[in-house]
Parts: sequence; C-alpha cells; structure tokens
Amino acid sequence: MSIKMKELPISERPYEKLELYGAKALSEAELLAIIIKTGTKEETSVELAKRILSLNDNIDANNLNFLRDKSLEEFMKIKGIGKVKAIQLKALCEFATRMNKPLDYRKIKIRTPGDIARILTEEMKHLKLEVLKAVILNNSNEILKIQDVAEGNSNIMVADSKNILSEVIKMQAPKIILIHNHPSGNLVPSQNDINFTKRIQSACEILGVQLLDHIIIAGNNYLSILHEMNKNIKD
Repeated sequence: MSIKMKELPISERPYEKLELYGAKALSEAELLAIIIKTGTKEETSVELAKRILSLNDNIDANNLNFLRDKSLEEFMKIKGIGKVKAIQLKALCEFATRMNKPLDYRKIKIRTPGDIARILTEEMKHLKLEVLKAVILNNSNEILKIQDVAEGNSNIMVADSKNILSEVIKMQAPKIILIHNHPSGNLVPSQNDINFTKRIQSACEILGVQLLDHIIIAGNNYLSILHEMNKNIKD
C-alpha cells in the first residue's frame, strides 16, 4: 500500500508545495497531479501522474507535447483515469495550445517567413491532417486576417485556387501568404506542393495580388517553398 498524500510532509504535497514555493518548484508529475486531483487506493495522484507521463513513446523528447496526441481512450486505459480525468487532460492540452496564440495577430507586421511561422507553428505542428491557411496582408505587410482555406490528406494541394483566393478578392487585399503543415514531419516540399505554388502564383498575378510566400510547417521547423524554387532556378 502506497503512502497517502495526506501522510506526506506538507512541503512534498503538490498543492501546498506550489503555495509555498511557486509553480516552478514542482516537477511535471506534481503539476499534472494537481490537474487530475486524486489518485487511487493504491497510488497517490503524483504516482498516477508519473504513469501518465510514461505514455511518452519518445524518450528523447523531453517535453509534454506527446500528451496532445493521446486520445481519451488511450488515457482511460490507465488504471485510475476515468472519463472525467481523461477529459480534463485533453482540455489542459487545448488550453495550453490556445495560450500560445498571440492575443491579437491583426496588424502584426510580417518581415520574414520566420515571423509568420512563429505565429502559427504551435497551432499547426500538432495537426493530424494537412491544413492550408491563407494569411491576408495589407500593403504594409500587416496581417488583416488568417483563415483556413483547405483541409485534407496529402492531396490537399489540389485545392481550388478560386476558393483559396476568394477572401483576398472580397477584402481587396494586395498580398497573401500561404502556409500548410506536413503531419509526417518531413519538411521537404513535394512536387504537388511546388506545382500548386506555381498555380497559385499565376492566379495571383492575374488578380493583381502578390503571393509573398508559401511556407511548410513540419514539427518545430519551417521552409519557404518560394525560396526553394528561386534557389533551384539560380542553381
């Protein structure tokens, strides 16, 4: 029989430890224990939290991002994790994602591909399907709007250019950046990616809209397709 939480010294109980020393003093298991609140008859909430953390398949990845990929059913396979606790864990992951979004992206000025990648990487790197976003900008390269314009599997790049550019035309915006994710983690643009970029580039020229870039997000990394295309032309 394990030691009950109330039998531990106050300085070792997650709630009291956070109150005394601050959140940074707690381990990941202790922080998670506060979220799930209770353990089982056999385990304290901290011990149960450690078993949740052991779900990480990648022992080299020293972060908690793996929790986002776990389903309710996977959490509920752990003894002591019922539907309510599993839902709490999923809600925690979504809350963390939303906290990483800028408070208001409108009027943020985009100077480099990295600027827009930093805004959208946290949101897009965990997506299971490919999602294509259009970042609509004014003449000063300030963001006016970001919207999803296509979603699907690896064939997302057959998306209709008319649908993709419809909002740009409606807003009479002069510039656009496209950005999509590769759930596989492979940063290399496919031939479909390149052909699609050329097709959108041609459509933009006809409409008097400037395609500033088409960016791929893969994990924490990004790549500019236009940069790669221009580099290949020079080579």
